[in-house]
Amino acid sequence: MKILYVCHRFPYPPKRGGKIRPFNMIRHFGEQGHEVTVCSLARSPAEAEEARGIAPYCKEFHIGLVRNPVQTLRMVARLPVPTPSSMGFFFSPDLARTIDTIVRDRSWDLIFVHCSSVAQYVAHVTGVPKILDFGDMDSQKWLEYANFKRFPLSLGYRLEGSKMMAAEKRLARQFDLCTATTRAEWETLDSFATGVPSDWFPNGVDSEFFCPGDEAYDPDLISFIGRMDYYPNQEAMFRFCREVWPLLRRRRPTLKLVIVGADPSAAVRRLERLDGVTVTGSVPDVRPYVRQSAAMVAPLAIARGTQNKILEAMSMGVPVVTSSMAAGGVDAQSEKHFLVADGPDQYAAAILRILDDPAERTRLARAGRDRMLGHHAWPNSMARLDAIVDRCITAYTASQRISA
Repeated sequence: MKILYVCHRFPYPPKRGGKIRPFNMIRHFGEQGHEVTVCSLARSPAEAEEARGIAPYCKEFHIGLVRNPVQTLRMVARLPVPTPSSMGFFFSPDLARTIDTIVRDRSWDLIFVHCSSVAQYVAHVTGVPKILDFGDMDSQKWLEYANFKRFPLSLGYRLEGSKMMAAEKRLARQFDLCTATTRAEWETLDSFATGVPSDWFPNGVDSEFFCPGDEAYDPDLISFIGRMDYYPNQEAMFRFCREVWPLLRRRRPTLKLVIVGADPSAAVRRLERLDGVTVTGSVPDVRPYVRQSAAMVAPLAIARGTQNKILEAMSMGVPVVTSSMAAGGVDAQSEKHFLVADGPDQYAAAILRILDDPAERTRLARAGRDRMLGHHAWPNSMARLDAIVDRCITAYTASQRISA
């Protein structure tokens, strides 16, 4: 098949959540013998240069180079209109012209879009089967943000969430099939009652890359992994350090917390003033930090879809303590494969349970790794994707015969 693949962040290198899922789809389509043309955005010349590494995995690629100050203006311009500001942030006139040209001048067997914010580029296209992979339902993320922001920012996020929900419903109706990352996200999508067939397929984890190491772990070290310019990660660490860290240090004065992630804000950097806390900023490889930890914490109050940090830590054989919100995106069971907590006392008790009992840590480490191998392996996820694509094309072909 000839597949046009459009996504919101250029999917190479696959080092962050918004790039990992599309990269694995593109690589899989290529391995299946399909000719994939990738169209996406880069936000700096350096990112655009890095993006060229996608070449071995696709037939061709097109990069829309944008700059954040201009994209911010595009967001602001959409404040008084029904179009979500998010769509301004991910819009490039140059990329739109490129996509219009290749859609007009070539024949395609499938158009696949990852993320609703870039569905705008091909929503109008007809005559070819189209799949929209929402991944996460972004409208729900913005509506959740509103609960954590002060007025008037809360009003702005609520408005964006409402506009995005209306856009998601409208866009879904312009595609032949829509998908999401988790069953919970799919249920949200299904509740929109658009009349368009929908399904879900999970994120996987590269279990060979994210594998247990030979080094001994530090029983007095816990870690948090995630980009620290991302508000849900920031909020999680501010709250954890304010409410949970004092409880842990009282029980275990030698305990250390390492916060690993790119672009920490000044406020995140200030967490290093707390005894035992280290903020690393960007690192070349997160795996040594996770493997050295007795546990990885993911106390996220705002979490849509699958948190790759949880999959990766479990795949490396490091026990995870997470919130019920973040746990919903992982196909695993609390107590059996990881520990779920909500509230300072529950977090402290769960973490200390792992730190104080090496046998319990070993049990969770093995169970978590085994669960990832069985339930979050990319080959299994891609098999689900293949079935979804076949379903879409079969239904589209049948509808064309009927209309003819």
